[in-house]
Amino acid sequence: MAMTLHVVIPPHPLIGHWLSILRIETSPPPIYATALEQLGKWLTYEALRDWLPNSKKEIQTERGIVEGILIKNDISLIVIPNLPGGLQMWQGAREIIPNAKLSLGGVPKVIEKKAGIIIYFDQIGSGENVLEVMKKLKKLDIDSKRIRLITSLACSKGLQIIGESYPDLRIYASCVDPTLSKEGNIIPGIGDPTLRLNTIIT
Repeated sequence: MAMTLHVVIPPHPLIGHWLSILRIETSPPPIYATALEQLGKWLTYEALRDWLPNSKKEIQTERGIVEGILIKNDISLIVIPNLPGGLQMWQGAREIIPNAKLSLGGVPKVIEKKAGIIIYFDQIGSGENVLEVMKKLKKLDIDSKRIRLITSLACSKGLQIIGESYPDLRIYASCVDPTLSKEGNIIPGIGDPTLRLNTIIT
């Protein structure tokens, strides 16, 4: 089956810069963490460009009335980060959507009607971890069009697998790498975020 997944790779030099910082083997943990945060911020900015509900309204200024655009705050946004790298990406993005609700335990059991969902993965390799999240959302009758998935890096094989099941899903990434190793690691990739962030998971 041909992949019809919507994958957006914004051509912004800052996105390319921070991806390169992730790729550099000697980037220390604090710099690696900053790179994930910056990618989270810039990719979220791109993902929200034509997705956030908004309306035009007349605004009273000190010197007259002007038409402005305001984001509607009556529709909830739910953030689901994959730990630990996805959470690091959200740390950079939260200043853009500070009112979003963070779900640290994975997919919540109940999701408000019409709520938008943003999923953060530090990287997409085989795609199996993404499919697990998407299956849980599907059980809650969440349409793929209500979801934005943001990742620093993806592998073409994983994207193909995801696209076969969820062709309407829109993914924002800084790059797509071509292959996976026998161990399932992306080549050339960004390394293992758990190790590179010096994260302890219990």
